[in-house]
Amino acid sequence: MVPTRHETRGTLPLSEPSGEFVSIMSSFLLGLPSISLLGAASAALAAAPWMAAPLVLARRLQSTPSLDDVDVAGITAAPTPRVSIVLPARNEAVHIAACIRSIRASTWPDLELIVVDDHSTDGTGDLAREAAAGDPRVTIVNAPDLPAGWFGKQWACQSGAVHATGSLLLFTDADTRHAPDLVGRMVRMRERRGAELLSVAGHQEMGTVWERAVQPSVFTLILTRYGGADAIERATKPRDVVANGQCFMMSRRVYDAIGGHEPVRGYVVEDVMMAQAIQARGDRVSLALGIGQLSTRMYDGLESLMKGWGKNMYAGGRHAMWWGAIGQRLYPLFLLAFPLGVLMPFVALTWCVFATLLGGTVSTGLLLWSAATSAAILTSFAAANRLNGDPIRRALLAPLGGAIVLAICVLAIARGNNVRWKDRGYVSQ
Repeated sequence: MVPTRHETRGTLPLSEPSGEFVSIMSSFLLGLPSISLLGAASAALAAAPWMAAPLVLARRLQSTPSLDDVDVAGITAAPTPRVSIVLPARNEAVHIAACIRSIRASTWPDLELIVVDDHSTDGTGDLAREAAAGDPRVTIVNAPDLPAGWFGKQWACQSGAVHATGSLLLFTDADTRHAPDLVGRMVRMRERRGAELLSVAGHQEMGTVWERAVQPSVFTLILTRYGGADAIERATKPRDVVANGQCFMMSRRVYDAIGGHEPVRGYVVEDVMMAQAIQARGDRVSLALGIGQLSTRMYDGLESLMKGWGKNMYAGGRHAMWWGAIGQRLYPLFLLAFPLGVLMPFVALTWCVFATLLGGTVSTGLLLWSAATSAAILTSFAAANRLNGDPIRRALLAPLGGAIVLAICVLAIARGNNVRWKDRGYVSQ
């Protein structure tokens, strides 16, 4: 007896496609416009900026060194500089203990930690003292009253640096977690790159769908604007350098020479402005990846995402603009361009598909452009997720991320330089 197709060994039973499915697909395929050579060429030309994005992103990532690749064998055998870690904290009860414990586990032999409690009302100071567990390397101080014109974080950092005795300063956020070898790897990488200021881009923890949609969008934007380590190190203008305030290291000598945090006291993006001040005096700024060495969860949901990135998007980003005062005036247009550039191709592709299914007429060029650009965006976001150690399928959240970032940008433009963070109101310079 000859087996039927469904009975053939090694194959799964195949159900016949339903008549409704065949009808829908037939309508869709028959409704597609014919593709001319001119239409294809025009669509390819229009899609070129999006198509180039994954290549540019890959090149910039390749140029950025990773702390994970640093050989730390014997690094603590030679005389080591003292590293003073300054940790500002305001209402960080959720994070402070884990952060302090991770720093106390550091393998760096000559280290001190100065925790600055910035008038917390949630017991951050008590939790910090408990986590310090009497470790003589840990000092916990209270920030003095906030002077006029200062942002709280900058004032806390400045106040903590007063107590630092190390030749190297490492400023870090309370929501970070440090690997035991982080400090040693940063010291060696800073020496290797010949950098005055070295900051680290670590692993971003994302617990909600909102974070998974938005964080890759924002970090792709930052990397696209500034480039990798090579571009930052070769920058000839201060506006072309960037630093990550979650974790950066510099010498005490240069910190004092630029006046500490005082020159950046009124900026919402103090890390970027600190990097600009250092580059302006002729010193090198660099960036390293540290996916296995530093981790942080910046925000824990949609509301905190909107508030957190909202305070940075307008008031902070305009200081990275080209063309001086003219560029700053045009900044709202540039700010909106990125999320619109992410969102529009998916909107156009969705419209093309539904219009075709409903028997409408669709432009060949629009169909090809939207398909090509959507694929390029998904590729870029897949690369960003892979870099962070996350599943590349999360790239499918790119349209949602673009929509949320667009909303964040619109609200940020409406607020202008007015910033509210940690129950304090500021006007950013």
